[in-house]
Amino acid sequence: MTLLRDEGLTVEELTVWRMLQRAQVRITRHLEAELLVAHDLPLASYEVLMQLAEAPERRLRMNDLADRVLLSRSGLTRLIDRLQRDGLVTRQACPDDARGLFAVLTEAGAARLTEATPVYLRGIRTQFLDMLDAGEIGQVRAMLARLVGLTAAP
Repeated sequence: MTLLRDEGLTVEELTVWRMLQRAQVRITRHLEAELLVAHDLPLASYEVLMQLAEAPERRLRMNDLADRVLLSRSGLTRLIDRLQRDGLVTRQACPDDARGLFAVLTEAGAARLTEATPVYLRGIRTQFLDMLDAGEIGQVRAMLARLVGLTAAP
């Protein structure tokens, strides 16, 4: 195909790219469905609660949280609105920045996260990790680390 040659991609390279996208979407959809059925908790909400639970004092600046969960600032604001309405997070003003806000995990949010985590982890196990042996997991980790810029390419 001339389009591939013109852009310097082989059919195999494009196939690998598409497979990566499909794998990510398939796994994400499965996790989302399982969390919704078992806990009425969308995957994005789970990710926000998890990031807050792992943060010092169970709180993060909204900008930092948006970067960690890969949402736009406006998308995160809407999600935090819903989580706050459900009592799972609160907002706190930043004492050193009048315009800054923290998202803070509530006790109810921590409890919901604790309930949902086994479903999330089981989904990761069955939809991803069980498909790989120990050596492959190490290889995937090394490749993904390069792709996200955590290590230099050889």
